Amino acid sequence: MVKTRFAPSPTGFLHVGGARTALFSWLYAKHTGGEFVLRIEDTDRERSTQEAIDAIIEGMNWLDLSWDEGPYYQTKRFDRYKEVIDQMLKSGHAYKCYCSKERLEKMREEQMEKGEKPRYDGCCRDSHEEHGADEPYVVRFKNPKTGTVAFDDMVKGHVEFQNEELDDFIIQRSDGTPTYNFCVVVDDYDMGITHVIRGDDHVNNTPRQINLYKALGAEVPVFCHLAMILGDDGKKLSKRHGAVSVMQYREEGYLPEALINYLVRLGWSHGDQEVFSRDEMIDLFTLDAITKSASGFNTKKLNWLNAHYMKTLPKEKVVGELKYQFDLLGVDVSNGPSLADIVSNYAERTQTLKEMAQKSVCYFKDIEAYDEAGAKKWMKEGSVEVLQKSLNVIENLESFDVKSIDEALENLAKELEIGMGKVGQPLRMAITGGPTSPGIGDTMLLVGRERTIERIKKAIEHFSKK
Repeated sequence: MVKTRFAPSPTGFLHVGGARTALFSWLYAKHTGGEFVLRIEDTDRERSTQEAIDAIIEGMNWLDLSWDEGPYYQTKRFDRYKEVIDQMLKSGHAYKCYCSKERLEKMREEQMEKGEKPRYDGCCRDSHEEHGADEPYVVRFKNPKTGTVAFDDMVKGHVEFQNEELDDFIIQRSDGTPTYNFCVVVDDYDMGITHVIRGDDHVNNTPRQINLYKALGAEVPVFCHLAMILGDDGKKLSKRHGAVSVMQYREEGYLPEALINYLVRLGWSHGDQEVFSRDEMIDLFTLDAITKSASGFNTKKLNWLNAHYMKTLPKEKVVGELKYQFDLLGVDVSNGPSLADIVSNYAERTQTLKEMAQKSVCYFKDIEAYDEAGAKKWMKEGSVEVLQKSLNVIENLESFDVKSIDEALENLAKELEIGMGKVGQPLRMAITGGPTSPGIGDTMLLVGRERTIERIKKAIEHFSKK
């Protein structure tokens, strides 16, 4: 059975690169009928925070990437790591190194002066020198001195490293804590991980880890190293491009379905298809379709996908995220139209839910100011008179529905011998505070009859003074 894992370090939030790694690991497990494990690699105690752990789990939940096992925490597995290190010391796969910092620094300086790659020289590897029980030491892995470490990466193809290029790296620090490369291997072994999907910044760790798997008698998993994601400008993804917390995309008004669909296309493809349902992703996803080249982040495409999902997802899914946007704005939506009606009227007019919420605040809050540019353009001589006549029409309507409102206002425009814009735009200014909104009938229906009448009266009073 296939078993994948997502193993973030909680030293920051869940970013786009991490979310894509999690998604690919999740999809491959689902595609093969396997299992997906969430593991928190929190051995870096100085930089790991509970806030980051919470943010990672919140991001995974928002994207609906549910795990079958976990979350496991490395800090809760120290007894197991100690047990394995003791076994490796006994079997001769590891040894205690008593070299001082001063000796190691001098060794590195000399190596660099000679133009050599800095690496541990194996001083304590075969030492039989006696040491006191209280003398500090680290534990090093006894890496093979000859031969090659080779693996067939699902993205990069055949990769080889010479063992002589790898030094005897530390697997336990002088304070007794285990190191990253060691913990990862023990965890993958214990958890039965069959496929390791991760960023290609981990490629150089792979030969060290493979030698550790072999020393433990563990089966080496299949590796799949994903090429990096570049920003819109072709440079390495940074915070200004969007390498921010996944939850910031929620704050910016993106739907999780849109972000997931966008992420799956960063390095994976199925023909020319751009839009994928979650079931389609699971059905079609394979590791051999992942591209070798770096992927470019394209905000325009993300916006296009988000607009697509705002229009096509069931209303209740979009409404939940729109409510979140209103909460961020501090707007109470209990006194106004239904959010489903807002989505129906604004999904075609906006690209994000943040934009949708900002444009529709006027349906829930009183107008505090009128858009200056809109007022200058549309509230000209005669506009107040048009508002007054429109008010009379609205007050006398028998039925307050879109068709009745639109017909009555079109008849008024004919009667006044003016274009519909000279009726509709002053009304928009009056009832929304700005010059853009859905059709005037739809807009009035969203505002409600009483509020519409009240706002037209207020605008007449305001612009009469002007």
